[in-house]
This record gives sequence, C-alpha cells and structure tokens, in this order.
Amino acid sequence: RCLERRFAGTRPLSLDWECRGVDRRLFIDATALERKPFRFETAIQPRLLELIDGWGLAGPAQVEGKAELLDKEGLRTIRVRGRLQANAVHACDRCLKDLRRDFDEGFELYFYPMEIIEQSGETAITREQTEVGFYEDGGIGLTQVVQEQLLLWLPARYLCAPDCKGICPICKADRNVEPCDCRDAFADPRWDGLRHLKYKH
Repeated sequence: RCLERRFAGTRPLSLDWECRGVDRRLFIDATALERKPFRFETAIQPRLLELIDGWGLAGPAQVEGKAELLDKEGLRTIRVRGRLQANAVHACDRCLKDLRRDFDEGFELYFYPMEIIEQSGETAITREQTEVGFYEDGGIGLTQVVQEQLLLWLPARYLCAPDCKGICPICKADRNVEPCDCRDAFADPRWDGLRHLKYKH
C-alpha cells in the first residue's frame, strides 16, 4: 500500500509519498527535495508513456532510484539516478517481424528549471552528460523521467538484421524466407511515356 504524507502548500502527489509497486504518476517536487532526497521504486504502466513511432512496451516499466536537488541556491538542478527495466516491442521496419528489446540498465538524468530559458532566452549546458532535460511547475513527473530515458535508448529505425531483405510490395512474400523476382518484373506505369522517347546525340 502507499502511505501519503501531506504538508501545507505541497501538491497531493509530491516527494512525500513512499510508494512501492504502485502504477500511478509520481511528482518529483523540487521544494520537497530541499528537505531530503526522494527514493522511489515503482512500476509505470505502458499507457502512461509516449514513445517514438512504432515502439511500445510489453508490460510495465520497473524503475527504482533516487532524486535529489543540486545547487539549491543556484540553478536548482534535479538529478535523478536509478535503474530501469523494460521490455520494448517493435516491428522490423522492413519485414514487419515482431521484435523485442530488453532493457536493464542504470541511468543518470539532469533536469534544469524552465525559467532559466524563459528569462534569458538561451542557456549554456556545460555538464559533460548529454542526458539533460527541463522541468516547470516546481518539479517533474516520474513517468516523464522514465519516458525521457526510454527515448534516449530506443533507436529511430530498427531492423531484425542489418541485411534484412524486407517484404515484396507485389506478392507480399518475406524475402528473408523465400526468393522473389517481382522487383525485376515490376515497372511503374507512370514512366511509360519516357520509355518511348529516343535520345538524340
């Protein structure tokens, strides 16, 4: 079960939640982080995550870790470190074969307040890590953290094999399984007029 501690002026979903195995959005509150870091261990349902085209999850994403507030008097950067386990599914971009990619890796993300962009119009991120994002409204949802990490990991194009031959657009045969010569016989009728032209030298 989930134990909720509420304080005056805090959000209903804040870092004062101590939850384990609860499928719901958790809010990482920068103000609450001033008191202490937030440790989390929970499952995020696939319907709460928006991934790039074609990608989905076979089940809940399991995430555990800790969020803390860095440079409290400065940029108020939120650092989230932890481990993510997820089973991503996708169809091969050429032959449409169902594929699965398993993740069980650690991550470290940094989130800067959106105000630094709104005030100056631009900001220079000098941190060596490229895993950076921005937050507003005083914090960030844990589901967004998981989504950010998955988007960093997932490739935009995914093939079952580098030399996948794909599916024939004419007979729909899987060219990885059976040969097909439809490509040689196929001609686009839109080019018929040009085929009858004779070149003059």
